[in-house]
Amino acid sequence: MDLLKELKKIEKEAEKELKELADLDQLEELRIKYLGKKGAIQSIFSQMGKIASDKRPVVGKEANQLKSKIENWLNEQKEVLESKAAKERFKKEKIDVTLPGAKVKAGRQHPLSLITRELEDVFIGLGYTIAEGPEVESEYYNFEALNIPEHHPARDLQDTLYIDDNYLLRTHTSPVQIRTMEAQEPPVRIIAPGRVYRSDELDASHSPIFHQAEGLVIDKGISFSDLKGTIELIIEALFGEDRDVRFRPSYFPFTEPSAEVDVSCIVCGGEGCPLCSRTGWLEIMGAGMVHPNVLEMSGYDSEYYSGYAFGVGLDRLVLLKYGIDDIRVLYENDKRFLHQF
Repeated sequence: MDLLKELKKIEKEAEKELKELADLDQLEELRIKYLGKKGAIQSIFSQMGKIASDKRPVVGKEANQLKSKIENWLNEQKEVLESKAAKERFKKEKIDVTLPGAKVKAGRQHPLSLITRELEDVFIGLGYTIAEGPEVESEYYNFEALNIPEHHPARDLQDTLYIDDNYLLRTHTSPVQIRTMEAQEPPVRIIAPGRVYRSDELDASHSPIFHQAEGLVIDKGISFSDLKGTIELIIEALFGEDRDVRFRPSYFPFTEPSAEVDVSCIVCGGEGCPLCSRTGWLEIMGAGMVHPNVLEMSGYDSEYYSGYAFGVGLDRLVLLKYGIDDIRVLYENDKRFLHQF
């Protein structure tokens, strides 16, 4: 077994292959082929035990010298190939500064943002302030403080997304009203827009995530006529002066008396059409006078103070105002949809 001849053969093959290298990937393959743990040089070292002891120092020296020579060749070729690759990359990345710039396509405000800003502007003009609160709420603020007792149907898992036994994703922005009342003395004039959650299936008219804006006014001598005048002003600002408004008796645990508010159909003007189910009216919000129990639980004297509250679904306002027939398009992140507004 002539290992010296084998070393000469390896040297010639390595030198030839290194001259034919085209890229850094091939260089790495050659490094593994000749210098790797199972490479050609290591193969020579593994066979040293099979030759005469007096030849081992000579073969070992030659093998180490060849190893160093191949390492140097590889490093030299690596520098050449890296320089070549950099030049190619720079050539591809070269920018002609005389060319016109790429046009940046600007987005548009989402219709939910538009309707929220519009409502906020109306109420700020009326002297209200914008209030916010957490979307993860306790049962106390979401239900109990709003006169919704423990076994009320609204607490059912079919309606409410619970995180644990005490915390949930808020089902309305009414908790913001309670937090505001606890934090300040009357008078209170706030509007609380925000995202809310219900355990609903997603279809053309329902979504497990939607948006509400709720208003609250607490002061001395507040009456239902104040509520009626405020709502009529809101509808006029959003839908124009030619809309009729109707109040129907209803029930909400946190208001007494309570009412559903309807507006004359924006399509048929009250004549009757598919949108309004041939009734001429569209339900738009719920409202009422703040329940005395809610006032007392928030630390207000219900014999001295009174107030009204109302809540409107912003998604529904968007559908009505812009003639959209499917709530799902509000959440699809389609720029083509946004550019219509």
